[in-house]
Amino acid sequence: MKMNTPQKPTVLLKKAIHRDAIQLLAVFKYNDFIKLALKSAGYRWSQTLKAWYINFSPEAVEQLKQLLQNKVIFKLDTSIFEHIQLKPIRKNRNLNDVSITLLEAYEKYLIGKRYSESTIKTYTTFMADFLDYVGATPIEEITNRTVELFIEDVFIPRKYSISTHRQLISALKLFKAFYPECKIDEVQLKRPKKSKILPIVLSKEEIVDLLRCTKNLKHRAVLAMIYSAGLRISELINLELRNIDIDRRQILVKNSKGRRDRNIILAESFVPLLYNYLNSYVPETYFVEGKPGEKYSAESIRSFLKKSCTLANITKRVTPHTLRHSYATHLLENGIDLRYIQELLGHAKPETTMIYTHVSKKDLLKIESPLDLALKNLIETNKATKNLRLSGNL
Repeated sequence: MKMNTPQKPTVLLKKAIHRDAIQLLAVFKYNDFIKLALKSAGYRWSQTLKAWYINFSPEAVEQLKQLLQNKVIFKLDTSIFEHIQLKPIRKNRNLNDVSITLLEAYEKYLIGKRYSESTIKTYTTFMADFLDYVGATPIEEITNRTVELFIEDVFIPRKYSISTHRQLISALKLFKAFYPECKIDEVQLKRPKKSKILPIVLSKEEIVDLLRCTKNLKHRAVLAMIYSAGLRISELINLELRNIDIDRRQILVKNSKGRRDRNIILAESFVPLLYNYLNSYVPETYFVEGKPGEKYSAESIRSFLKKSCTLANITKRVTPHTLRHSYATHLLENGIDLRYIQELLGHAKPETTMIYTHVSKKDLLKIESPLDLALKNLIETNKATKNLRLSGNL
């Protein structure tokens, strides 16, 4: 009698563009051995592509074949042999040589002024769009009316927010300082008033439900860290292990917004989860890492937070910053002074922290509605109406 030998699993190798780079994809039916082998080789899982991936190169293909040789059957997609062209950031943008040179000089100017990397990227992107809009018009002839037309023709149709509009004006004011030959009058450039939109806040019960429904240990540790310390997502991603002092229960946030350092309390209830996470994942440099020693991506955090909210039946629009808003609001409701909350959040101005007085329910609950008072007075003056209810007959 002939025994059937188990068939080797099949791994399909293909190319794809992901995270603005050409990636080598390994597609296969779930297999623990292949999964562990790929993770050890630095591959990452993409929920979007439904595949494990790594930066493409012919050498990466050969290394994978050697890693899994005689263990699997390889199939090569035709895309492996094709050249894939990366899409430009804005394929419709058409800058001439003068504009490109000017834009590069403007970027260098911002670097010299020691603006943050994200601010430089935002401002140069705005100016690239603006220079693309003015086209062949000499820079010396650009006026405030040119700016108004750009906002009317480009910014408004794209439905940019008020805060983004304000950033554009800041970028243009700096451009005038950088290139005073243009006819823009920076004094007449007015930023639109800030929107007074109250932040979305989760209740304490919703926070607990959110963490309980986050089954992945790493994901739960990330969300718990953001909420328990009130971190911005950039601060969480840049948080290094050496700046977490478990013995003193302190977290040192280095070079956060406004180039400020600050100390935050490490929640005592978070420590057991922290130890469990560190022992299970053993990060090398940062609190949370993608590849060993490399920063985790903000997109991944937003993605699993959205899934956790769905599992917890939270219908509010929740972002990582919502957890920071909730942290501040809950501190205020617990009676913590606004000055301390300002320090913990790293706000430069107390006015920024004052917004949480509008969403805190601690003092609001002490205020009685006129309807409650009217019914209470009616009951007190007439004992016959002791069981008066609005749902019944008056």
